[in-house]
Amino acid sequence: MLRQVAEGVHVHQSAFMQSNAIVVQGAAGVLLVDPGIRGDELACLASDLRALGQPVVAGFSTHPHWDHLLWHAELGAPPRYGTARCAAVVRERLSDPGAQARVAAVMPPDLVGQVPLDLLGAITGLPAGAEQVPWDGPRVRIVEHQAHAPGHASLLIEERRVLVAGDLLSDILIPLLDLSGAVDPIEDHLDALRLVEGVVGDVDIVVPGHGFVCGTDQARARIALDRAYLHALRDGGGLGDPRLAPSAYGGEWLPGVHERQAQHLAPTRQP
Repeated sequence: MLRQVAEGVHVHQSAFMQSNAIVVQGAAGVLLVDPGIRGDELACLASDLRALGQPVVAGFSTHPHWDHLLWHAELGAPPRYGTARCAAVVRERLSDPGAQARVAAVMPPDLVGQVPLDLLGAITGLPAGAEQVPWDGPRVRIVEHQAHAPGHASLLIEERRVLVAGDLLSDILIPLLDLSGAVDPIEDHLDALRLVEGVVGDVDIVVPGHGFVCGTDQARARIALDRAYLHALRDGGGLGDPRLAPSAYGGEWLPGVHERQAQHLAPTRQP
């Protein structure tokens, strides 16, 4: 079900990790950001948009992780965009015939077979340094950074005073670092927090990739919490983060993610 969070901006949340799809209404249709997860959810989203009388005229993937690269035939075949670096990573990872099988292998077992992969990652890279999404609607400014994944983009919908954070500023997830090749993943994440902190004062609503939509004050609190986690992780701590508590959303598995991050970073710490 679509939920309006600002004028002309709606959110559709998936059951998987509280993933948020964002719909931005424009002159002739909508911009759809990070559409969602299961096939039935994507079909439901398409049905909701038909009820609005708004076709999808453009899509956008905030970063090159499988759960942000999905699509469904019922959403149509509009241009789908990502940053230049995001699209390059997608081409590299998904260019061979075994790519879909690899993606299915990293999904939770209960999702396999429920997620449509035939249109996975069919995005076009915008020119390097592009500052806005090309579409006939409210200006959507691209705030590119390298936290969490290469070529990650948070999106500032200026007229609607909404920040689409991508996989930043979650109330349910700790900062998830890019451990696949980043030279200093903690500093990349801290740089991203500085960037989004610089625009949070210009918005009323922040939509994270996973978790609950929040206002400006809560967004600043999340930035502070993420920054504290990253500083503690750099020093060999971080387990005190409330999102790692046994009673928290990811209490059964998120501490394991934290431990993997800590172990990866351990060799870089000063003795």
